[in-house]
Amino acid sequence: MVNTNNDAIINKIYEKYLISGKVTTDSRNVPQGSIFFALKGDKFDGNKFAQQAIDNGADFCVISDKNYEIKGKTFLVEDTLKALQKLAKTHRNNLKINTIGITGSNGKTTTKELVKAVLSQKYKTLATQGNLNNHIGVPLTILSLDNTYEYAVVEMGANHIGEIAELCDIAQPNYGIITNIGFAHLEGFGSLENLINTKLALFDAVKKQKGTFLLNADDKYLTNYVKNYDKIIKFGYSTGDLVKVIEEFNELFIKLVVKINNENHLIKTQLVGKYNISNILAAITIGLTCGISADNAITAIENYKPANNRSELRKTNKNTLILDMYNANPTSMKASIENFAEIDLPRKMLIIGDMLELGKNEQEEHQKIINLIEKLAFKDVVLIGKIFASCSIPENYIVFETIDDFIKNLQQNPIKNYSILLKASNGTGLKKCVEYL
Repeated sequence: MVNTNNDAIINKIYEKYLISGKVTTDSRNVPQGSIFFALKGDKFDGNKFAQQAIDNGADFCVISDKNYEIKGKTFLVEDTLKALQKLAKTHRNNLKINTIGITGSNGKTTTKELVKAVLSQKYKTLATQGNLNNHIGVPLTILSLDNTYEYAVVEMGANHIGEIAELCDIAQPNYGIITNIGFAHLEGFGSLENLINTKLALFDAVKKQKGTFLLNADDKYLTNYVKNYDKIIKFGYSTGDLVKVIEEFNELFIKLVVKINNENHLIKTQLVGKYNISNILAAITIGLTCGISADNAITAIENYKPANNRSELRKTNKNTLILDMYNANPTSMKASIENFAEIDLPRKMLIIGDMLELGKNEQEEHQKIINLIEKLAFKDVVLIGKIFASCSIPENYIVFETIDDFIKNLQQNPIKNYSILLKASNGTGLKKCVEYL
């Protein structure tokens, strides 16, 4: 067995990678000439698909089980995931590119898309595809780059202690943005302090690169922890160094006036939810820092249209839907519900699903959300999930333990002519009900 830490084997794989510049971890989707990495997990073994990958167009496979060797076509390593990560780090060392790392409890993906839109006004920019923000997705993002790119926007997620540091070791960001610190995925961290320290590894990595990081000065947790850092550029409603909010309007889509270089600019977006204003400010700030004009940055923000169930407005022949179902934690759930309460819309309804991975405080946090909904005097409320079902619930709220139970009810009792906020963790499957609304 070849040790994955052996530089010689990684260098050989890298020589082959440079020929096509393509890697894959999916034997069913194999770009011609690519290298297939046979990843292995608790419930799958990519080694079994090495021959299939070759048949589908891969030039070589990286495997960890010698029983699946193919003469002249395989590299045998101890750990294929570590080999993928080390290959990506090797490639990053050979790239002359600015890398922007983005992490945080909420808003990472929207901020990533906005930053990409802004930077693309002037530079060739690549960003993390979809939600590939983990120990597999980040190396795949880096290996999608070549030296024709000027900026890479790399989203970094974490569900355990130390994960951001591991991702930064691969991506080597020289710019960093932490969107915020909230109660997200606490189950894997044990405490809020562990979560904060894990996220702050991004700033440590940027400092190591002698780079610049953007501080959300409206986030009390972040501002308390970054006193020993320099080369900080602040963004925030009134605390931003380069852009400040002068006025915001209470409309469905975010509309606001900002001040940049002592000039006021009106921004009309296609984003729903005032909680996205922070993400907008971050994107404009990084744009200005990197030489994008205020007008071009604003044009990019205004042209960005959200998708994938993130602050997405969708009108059907039955209802008006606000889809915010990709992720949910107490911080983002509270912000979404409060924002929905403020918007002037007819016949409002909440359809809320469980927030996952909260650990031992999950029931308490769900009860707080119910209490908030009561305080805001919502009348039409549907709660979905076993955690919500275990809470103390007002009699007029409708509760379903599973999404399938809710869909069955929808088929018999259609909901029509409502403005509906749908919010839940992606794992609840709440998006399955959209076609019935």
